[in-house]
Amino acid sequence: MTTVEVKHYSMRIGGADIDSADRMPIVDPSTGDVIATVARGDSSHIDAAVAAAKASFEAGVWRSKTPQERAAIMRRIAAAANDVAEDLVELELSANGATVRQATGFHIGYALAHFTYFADLAETYHWQRPAPISNFPALGQAVVHREPIGVVGAIAPWNFPLLLTLWKVGPALAAGNSVVVKPDEHTPLSILAFARIAEENGLPPGVINVVPGDGPDAGARLASHPDVGKIAFTGSTAVGREIMRLAADTVKQVTLELGGKGPSIVLDDADLDHAADGVLYGCFVYSGQVCESGTRALIPAHLHDEFVERLVTRAATIQQGPTRDWETDMGPVIDGRQQARILHYIREAVAHGAQVALGGQALDEPGFWVQPTILTGVTNTMRIAREEVFGPVLVVIAYDGDDAAASIANDSEYGLAASIWSSDNARALDLAERIQCGSVWINDAHQINCQVPFGGYKQSGVGRELGPDALDAYTEVKTVHLDLSGDRGAKPYDILLTHAD
Repeated sequence: MTTVEVKHYSMRIGGADIDSADRMPIVDPSTGDVIATVARGDSSHIDAAVAAAKASFEAGVWRSKTPQERAAIMRRIAAAANDVAEDLVELELSANGATVRQATGFHIGYALAHFTYFADLAETYHWQRPAPISNFPALGQAVVHREPIGVVGAIAPWNFPLLLTLWKVGPALAAGNSVVVKPDEHTPLSILAFARIAEENGLPPGVINVVPGDGPDAGARLASHPDVGKIAFTGSTAVGREIMRLAADTVKQVTLELGGKGPSIVLDDADLDHAADGVLYGCFVYSGQVCESGTRALIPAHLHDEFVERLVTRAATIQQGPTRDWETDMGPVIDGRQQARILHYIREAVAHGAQVALGGQALDEPGFWVQPTILTGVTNTMRIAREEVFGPVLVVIAYDGDDAAASIANDSEYGLAASIWSSDNARALDLAERIQCGSVWINDAHQINCQVPFGGYKQSGVGRELGPDALDAYTEVKTVHLDLSGDRGAKPYDILLTHAD
């Protein structure tokens, strides 16, 4: 029997490896095996990381560089990370169960491309904007400045560990901030590796600090820390509410990208084969563990049975297997707890009248596997249609007419993303105007484009990530006013003071 070496990873604080007596196991979800350990940071390590970040910011080692200098270093970091992209892919899929195809294209490919986009923004962003010259109450000129906040806290999820961390770290660095990252305890390896790559390629020590640890301890301390000026969080809505409460005590800026229960609306003029493939892609990519997954399929009642047959036929071809095999389509879910939660949702739905058209079971294999599952007979009032399951479970809901489709789609506490499938662009665009979501994709799904904003309505979040204005959330606004009158008599001092001869 071959013994696999379990490598240990330290935290990264102030440019140094920091260990702790307490260690967290990193488990491969496809096998259930421990593949690494990592130092478990606590509130004291968060304090040390914030102190290091604050010191680097106050010293100006990064903040004082020009935007062009920051952009050049960020591009150098991205290029160096791209040189070891295969290693980063392995760190991701070994910890979160992504398939090699997904990890290469989405998890790492997107992450490095988006980091480069933020570098480009540093050079094109309007750091200073003159206002029109004012004549009243006196002649003057104001200039609006955008300046870094200081210390930014980034709390990242396990599903896209590097990508969603860099959605926060990238604009924070482009704006001149220093950062403390609290990665999810399942998946800290890729951002730890990235932090080291960054320091090896020009990022000064202390500008990025990484403290793996538990949310209720390390995460809560970061969200409430008085020296942190902004928190950016991606995760569940329940945890997002707590982050917001903790941040409120020091009135820090908050960006929250939270849960979703995305509708995939198939109109009766859609190409049904194309729509079936698209709906399955929208739900089952990364085993349904994507916040903007289309987990509710809204189907015209008169097409319901025909479309479900297409869905089941195509979904039955989805291959589950070794995550490092390029032929594998879908991997496991993140851990045993999530696997049990997903199966509980399915059993409860069946008990309340839903029917399993496909799947519905765990695989009898090592690791944490759930079959691609399609449920019919679902109404939008069932828990399975209202709560975020975060697994490979698609519920099919019948509707009659576009008005009903819009009503069902919007009848949710979430509003992150939706897709519409139609051969009539005008009709689809009209319906898109009525959908209460931050992103609506027509005849496509999972179209995450770094050049446009991403975020949600309602309880799907606060603020937006990506897009040309991405740096706004990582800057403070300062107005500097310069008097141009040069004449004391031209000023309205007599409102307070009597004019002296």
